[in-house]
Amino acid sequence: MVIVLLEGKVMQIKKNMGIVYLSAMVTALLLWVPLRGQVETGKAERPKNVILMIGDGMGISQLSSTYYFKDEKDADREPAFSRFRYIGLARTSSGLEVVTQSPAAATALATGYKTYNMAVGVDLDTVVRENIVEFLSKKGYMTGVIATSSITDATPAGFYAHQPDRYMQHEIAYDLLNSEIDFFAGAGSKYFRDTTGVYPFEEHNIEINYHRLKKIKKPEPGSRFGFLLGLERMPRMLDGRKDFLARASSIAIDFLSTGEAGYFLMVEGSQIDWAGHRNQVEYMITEVNDFERTVGSVLDYAEKNGETLVIVTADHETGGYTLGAAGENNGYADYSVIDPTFASTNHSAALVPVFAFGPGAENFIGVYENTEIFHKLVSLMESE
Repeated sequence: MVIVLLEGKVMQIKKNMGIVYLSAMVTALLLWVPLRGQVETGKAERPKNVILMIGDGMGISQLSSTYYFKDEKDADREPAFSRFRYIGLARTSSGLEVVTQSPAAATALATGYKTYNMAVGVDLDTVVRENIVEFLSKKGYMTGVIATSSITDATPAGFYAHQPDRYMQHEIAYDLLNSEIDFFAGAGSKYFRDTTGVYPFEEHNIEINYHRLKKIKKPEPGSRFGFLLGLERMPRMLDGRKDFLARASSIAIDFLSTGEAGYFLMVEGSQIDWAGHRNQVEYMITEVNDFERTVGSVLDYAEKNGETLVIVTADHETGGYTLGAAGENNGYADYSVIDPTFASTNHSAALVPVFAFGPGAENFIGVYENTEIFHKLVSLMESE
């Protein structure tokens, strides 16, 4: 008899050994049979669109929380992570340090180069390296970035900026203005003011909204759109951010889909990391659940679209988060109750998950360096 906790309720599951063996055989078979929308790709097939979703600080235990600690409205729904059949693990160490920070990890994912921990879009020698947005923009792709932090924060910056230090946020903001990014949503409006207090969006052909998300109706060719809904950062889910991440992703997909060549979109659940640094369990759970719901809505779209590769991963794990049985450290434990705990307030060197869905998804199975995600994408998008 196995006892698990779900939404505070104890469920008893009897396992017949014959059923266990049969289940294992069926599971192995399913690894070779794609779900609806989980397309097998040949040499001539590649995705038209790529959506890269990054749970900042999201390790295996963080995403596992979505199976045990659900919002009431999601109590009867299987988490979106169960919909993936192509799964890998990525190593995250930076070019100099065993434990990475977000700028180096974002640079690795975006450019395929390992670098030092504070670097954004440059290598170990501070040489500018082409990122996936720049690579695809030359092919006519539209591009976008979304974050629940400042849009100039380390992870989104890795996909458009080139600076030696992540804290050069005004310089990073101007990299965004001068980049190929067509759509962005997050916070950080204060970083875009020039020395006279002016926001130079109009001169860069960017229509900006500081107050709310809204659908983009009949965009003109070459137009760019931005949503900056906070001076410095977005609120926590606990403080009323609501469905910003899912709605911003939907708006971005609708807009970026107006391009003929295809699009690339990076979506970050930024505050999973912040909760880990603070060792705040409720904060962690609500942020991971928000990210998981957004993954689900993106998968719904990808299944219907059939031409979109969805990759879900993390830049690193934060906090040494675990889901241990409750109890004191004296030999007693209550195995019917999960007690989420943290080992530190820092990042860890733990491997992080890589989930893939759609055309080309089978290329992301295995254990590899995080830089390989960039190289796998480039290889796919270069194939004929």
